[in-house]
Parts: sequence; structure tokens; C-alpha cells
Amino acid sequence: MSKPQRQMALGAMMFFPAGGNISSWRHPLTDVQGLLDFNYYKKIVQTAERGKFDMFFYADELYVWDRFESGISHANSIRPEPFTLLAALAAATEHIGLAATVSSTYNEPYHVARKLATLDYFSNGRAAWNIVTSRTDEEARNFGREQHLEHGTRYERAGEFIDVTQGLWDSWEDDALLLDKESGYFADKEKLHNLQHKGSHFQVHGPLNVTRPPQGYPVLIQAGASEAGKELAAAKSEIVFAPISSFSAEGLRAGQQFYEDIKGRMAKYGRSRDALKILPGIMPIIGRTEEEAKEQLALIESLTPPQLGLDLLSHYLGQDISSYPLDEPLPIRPDLDQFNQSKSLLKSILELMDDEQLTLRQLYGRLTNRLGLAGTPEQIADFMEEWFLQGAADGFNVSFPHLPGGINDFVELVVPELQRRGVFRTEYTGRTLRDHLSLQRPANRFTSVGV
Repeated sequence: MSKPQRQMALGAMMFFPAGGNISSWRHPLTDVQGLLDFNYYKKIVQTAERGKFDMFFYADELYVWDRFESGISHANSIRPEPFTLLAALAAATEHIGLAATVSSTYNEPYHVARKLATLDYFSNGRAAWNIVTSRTDEEARNFGREQHLEHGTRYERAGEFIDVTQGLWDSWEDDALLLDKESGYFADKEKLHNLQHKGSHFQVHGPLNVTRPPQGYPVLIQAGASEAGKELAAAKSEIVFAPISSFSAEGLRAGQQFYEDIKGRMAKYGRSRDALKILPGIMPIIGRTEEEAKEQLALIESLTPPQLGLDLLSHYLGQDISSYPLDEPLPIRPDLDQFNQSKSLLKSILELMDDEQLTLRQLYGRLTNRLGLAGTPEQIADFMEEWFLQGAADGFNVSFPHLPGGINDFVELVVPELQRRGVFRTEYTGRTLRDHLSLQRPANRFTSVGV
């Protein structure tokens, strides 16, 4: 019997509720009135399920972004709370995974373990957790701090946070419940375990008051590309969202290097390469012809005014650069080693500055549309297939230039092309998100000890 052809995984990413671009809400086809309307989200996720996506990924942040007082970015900071949204979407879908972004810096393990376990039950095994450490002082000030935790400290905390959360999910062995009405025994006390965790950041006794989730653990996702982030990914993550430096042959080589870097770290943690899926992020800008795709790209690029572009770049750099000339290169160079926000994003900005000598206007233009890939359905499928087959990706996390129309275009035009090539499923064959991704259900640590 021949081995089944390997197929890519696809996540439908809602980076902002209106789309994948900071200015997607201004696109003429965006339903900007729907951002707090559940039916808006239901339509989008049901479209993704119709397209056989593995999961819907909902990004989240814990602040209103407007550090430099431009007043122009507020509108894109409105987003529903993820657990409420995904629990409602669980009732409106049957197959697609549901991934929530949850900060390990501004939450406690018991809360997150309980909420994710509940979501996994209510979705019949489709929950996932995008683990972030948060990255800004704005978030810190909403949780009793003036400054964000230092980069290394927050990743250390994140590692312990995951350990505690998984320990709480293991509190109940899979067959712990007896529910014996006649005898009065609700559970087998030998199969219920206190975690009794005492660490550097957390002290948690347990057990959790939700039994072990259907998937054992909800699927763990991460996006960090710093050294600390890559180590955490190799040790704990099951999906990694990867950066794309460019859509050129050089970008493919960088993607292959990142892929091998992460996968190559896994053995020292006793993990196989297949236990983690690497999904680069893209935002397809689809035209039925190349000319139409170029027109769509030009429209998207025109949506971000200079004032917002400078505010965005100031935000990423951690300092106000609005006084510098727009059509000259940035005259300052932030110190990556001392930076306490997203080191991987700053690194990519510094590489752009070094390699291409971009003006400020060009630099913020590249950043606001850094995931954008304009082309025909066949050209977009060509790119995705090449990265998938050439060892740079296990699939893709796909965002959309405007919603809901952008995801509908992808499902109608690109998905059939990927299916025709045999690199993407035509039907769901499993029940849980782990089934979709061919990830094993983890063993319970206490059951293992007892064997």
C-alpha cells in the first residue's frame, strides 16, 4: 500500500477583526459595522469550515494601541474577548479548530486551564491555545505594572505557566469518573491528583475542577522567533507561526533555515519532528488576472495614511519617530539586545534597514503589508506548494486583506487549486483538531506513573 500524500495544514487568521492589515477596516468591501456582531464572525468561520481549514485563529491583545497619540489607530483596537467568541462559534461549527490568543504574562494558569478545558469540551475537541507573553508597556499598565516584564523573564514564566496548565489538565485521569448513583461514588479518588506545584513564578495546588479535556491538552501554538521563543517552541509548541522575510528565492532559503532551526532543536526535548507544525503567515491578495491582483494591492497600500504608518513604526521601534523626514532613511538604530518588546519583529526591521536602505515611508509601507502576496489563484497556490514541498512549511496561517470577502475569495479560488494538486484535503477525516493536524493525544503524566 502506498503512503498517503502529505497534505498542508491551513489556519484562517483574524489578525485584526476587519482583516490582516492595520487599515483593513477602511477597505471598501469590509463590513466595518460587524466588528461586535456575532453573526459577522459566524459567517467568516463557517466560510473557513466550508474551505476545510484546520482551524480559525483569533489574535488578541489587552490594550488600545495608541502610544504616540495619533488618534488615528483607535478604530482597529476593538475586538471581542476570545473565550466568549470561540465558545459561541463552537456551537455554530462542527469541524474547524478554534484557537484563542491568551497571554501567559497577564493571566494565571488555573484560569486559563479551566477556560481552555471547557472550550475543548464544548467544541468536542477543537480547542487550541496561542501562547503569547505580550509585548508592550500599554498592556502592563492595565494589570498593575508600569513596565512590561523583561524579555527573558516573561519567557521563563511562560514555560512554567505551560507546565502548570498541562499539570492541571492531567488532574483527572481519563477514566477517573465513576458517576455511580447506586454506590454514591462520583469519582475514583486514586485517579484524581493534586498538582502541588511550587515554582519560581507560580504556586498551584490543584486539582482542576474540569476533567481532562477531550484532546488531553488543547493544541499549543506559539509565534515567537527570538532565541527564547524558539527554545520554548521546540520544547512545548505543536504549531509555530513562522515569519516570511520575502516571497523570493532568498525568502524561501530563509524559511527553510527557520524550519530546520526549530525542528532541529526538538530532539533534545525528546520530541519528534512530526510533533510540531510550522505555519508561515501570508495574506493572499487575489486577482483573477495579474493586473487585477496589482490593482487590489495598490488599493490596500493606499489605505494607510502616513500618520498611521509612522505611529505603527514608532510602536514597533518603541520610540516616537514622527519628527524624522518621511523620504529619508531612519537616522537612529535601536539596540536589539536592550529591546524589551518583540525582538524578532525589531530584528526584521533592522534587516530591512541594512539590506535595502529604505526611507521611512517605504519602511512603514513594507511593515503594514509585510504578509501580502498578490497574484492569481494559480500563482498563490504555486508559492504555497513550493514552500510546502521544499521544506519551509507544513502549511500556512492565512490572513485576508478584508473580511468577510477576502476569505470567501480564498475558499472559492485558491482552495480548489490546492486540492487539485493534492496538497490539501477535500474533506475532514477526523473529529478533533489533533486529528486534522495528525498530532498524537498526549498521555496523562499520572497514568504513566501508575503503569
